[in-house]
Amino acid sequence: MGRGIYRLSGADLRRSKPGLFGDGNGLWLQVTIAKDGKRRNRSWIFRYTTNGRTTEMGLGSLEVVGLKEAREQAREYCALRLGGVDPLQHRNAQRAAVAAANMKSITFEAAAHAYIAAHRNEWRSQKHAQEWSRSLIKHVFPTLGSSPVSTIDTALVVKALEKVWQSAPETAARLRGRIEAILDWSTVAGYRSGDNAARWSGHLEYLLATPRKRRIEHLPAMPWQHVPAFMEKLRAVNSVAARALEFAILTATRTGEVHGAVWGEVDPDNALWNIPAARTKSGRLLRVPLAPRALQILKGLRLAQSEHLFPVTKGALGKDALHRLLKALGHNDITVHGFRSSFRDWAGESTNFPREVCEAALAHATGDRVEQAYRRGDALEKRRKLMEAWANYCSQPVASGDVVLLRKSGVDA
Repeated sequence: MGRGIYRLSGADLRRSKPGLFGDGNGLWLQVTIAKDGKRRNRSWIFRYTTNGRTTEMGLGSLEVVGLKEAREQAREYCALRLGGVDPLQHRNAQRAAVAAANMKSITFEAAAHAYIAAHRNEWRSQKHAQEWSRSLIKHVFPTLGSSPVSTIDTALVVKALEKVWQSAPETAARLRGRIEAILDWSTVAGYRSGDNAARWSGHLEYLLATPRKRRIEHLPAMPWQHVPAFMEKLRAVNSVAARALEFAILTATRTGEVHGAVWGEVDPDNALWNIPAARTKSGRLLRVPLAPRALQILKGLRLAQSEHLFPVTKGALGKDALHRLLKALGHNDITVHGFRSSFRDWAGESTNFPREVCEAALAHATGDRVEQAYRRGDALEKRRKLMEAWANYCSQPVASGDVVLLRKSGVDA
């Protein structure tokens, strides 16, 4: 071994006197005094001279980089100099390349959050965005979350989906579409390239069974002929829940729309309840005409000091309150939603109102997309007459001994 290199020994590494101590090949051990005046800091420096100018490169602390590793680095940098490459410029270029690669790397979880943030305003409600996040967190992130989107292949996508594909095929189908959308976003954003590993047609359709169609089960409803008898019994109950249920039946609206109804949505002068788009299933503003009895219900509630039409002690009307009321009235198998079916059957079988008006009263779209695009109005005045006729029917006297029967509703959610 030549005397010019590998001069430092184990004892030298424990030096306490400040200074520079050479090992050869441009490698130096630097010893300095810490700010507290007691401790000694020991680190490695690679020194070289180019065109009369000396450059020092820090190689790291002795606590992190041992003597052997420091000598290997010095040897590599000496080899670079022999090849005409500046070691410091070479190291800076390497670090810049790694930083650039990291800038173009993003995990699936980060990409998912970015996609949701970018499209949140397109979705009809905050609830939809939350459902996206919840489903991904529960089913997809455990497998794909920490993986860079650039590395996600077909095998990983199948692994993420296969378990839920068997237990909940409809949920799995939605998840596949969400994964596909996120990977498409990642490709356009420059984080990945190539085909989408989650695409269905011509790809995953050969690896996963086609999701089974869900069999539609209609909600239990009351035959329309027995609604007046039920309404008479309901009007005799003096509670906020009873008035909320009566109001829901008279307006043929959805339970959630009644739960969240606030006074700012009510226009008593025009006998209207304006449900904002964010609270409707269709994502469009719904103007609900209020029959005299519906207005009377609201007038009786107006004295309550609450933002909501149907308040309870804590916040809005509890979501289970109307179901519990039905149960207390002896109708445990009837759903509140089923009364929308009762209304629709009554309108179709007992009145001459056009089908389009009856469907509009339930906020259902009719006709194809072209017809819907050209239909600007909402048949408000025609619906007003329909809802007044329904309210009159619900209030008509009933003969004693009427029996309330059940059947399955044909009205969708």
